[in-house]
This record gives sequence, C-alpha cells and structure tokens, in this order.
Amino acid sequence: MLELAILGFLYGAPLHGYSLRRHIAALTGHVRPVAESTLYPAIKRLEKAGLLLRTPEPGAVAAPRHVLRLTEEGRSELRRRLAEPAQREITDENQWFTLLAFLRHLEDPAAQAAVLRRRLSFLEEPASFFYEGDRPLRAEELEDPFRRGVLTIARATSRAELAWLRDTLASLDRAAP
Repeated sequence: MLELAILGFLYGAPLHGYSLRRHIAALTGHVRPVAESTLYPAIKRLEKAGLLLRTPEPGAVAAPRHVLRLTEEGRSELRRRLAEPAQREITDENQWFTLLAFLRHLEDPAAQAAVLRRRLSFLEEPASFFYEGDRPLRAEELEDPFRRGVLTIARATSRAELAWLRDTLASLDRAAP
C-alpha cells in the first residue's frame, strides 16, 4: 500500500520527501500513520528497483533537499499495479481507497472498469462482521447495540459504494470503445 501511494503521488508531479509524506498521511494517516522509518526505506527500495529518481536540490537553509520523481519504469509499474491489484487491495477498505485514489492513472476505461467490477463482485457477496455458524448475521438480528451499530454503519457505507460503483461502471462502459 505504501509503495502504491508513493508511485501514485509521484505519477502526478515530483515531490520532496516531506511533501510526499504529508500527502500519504492525508490519504492513509488516520488509519496507518506514515513514519519516516517506513517511508524512506520504501523510497530506497523503489529507487534501487529503478522506479524513481532522487535528485538533490539546494536547501533553503542548509542541507540539500531531495526531489523524487518517477522514471518511465515507475510509471509503467504503477499502471501495472493498478490494472492487476492483489485481492487484498480489492477487499481491504484502506488498501482499496489507496488503489482508488490513483485509478485515474490507468487511462483505459475498460481496464478501470475491470478493477471496479472486482470490487463490485466482492461487495455483492453476503458478508458480515458477525456470524452464527457460517451464516452472516444482519444488524436486525443483534441485541448488542454496538455490534448492531457496526453492521448498520457498514451497510450504509456499502450501499453508498455499491451505488457509486454501478454509476461509475455505467459511465466507463459508455466511454469504452
């Protein structure tokens, strides 16, 4: 997820490490804060893989700052990851939001629609956070108001996302050649 976010934010424009960290924190920080101890090793891995370049720039006060920019290989890798997301990137809400934030960089409407259809298929499967044996429980079946709250909120979120997915897929299908 972190590497996808790095590639996604740098796809649009080169950034300094500090700015990149702020962008990633705005997208995922409320769930998974981005520490320097995880961000900079990820940047180094991507740089070593030839997916991004780090160029020093004179600093405003003393030390030089590094500008990060994607290589053409990095741009291709982002598009590949967007077109072929791992199953957990479809099913895990936080990873899904990261993927969704950059899906516009996958320029083919049919490829975008294929990713959205995978999410739609996942959301259409009966599921719950709570089960009786193998049977998913509905909010109305729970006496615990807090668990009922979890399911009520999840249902509302799921309904909103399903409506958005269906509308967006219809729009993408109209745009596809």
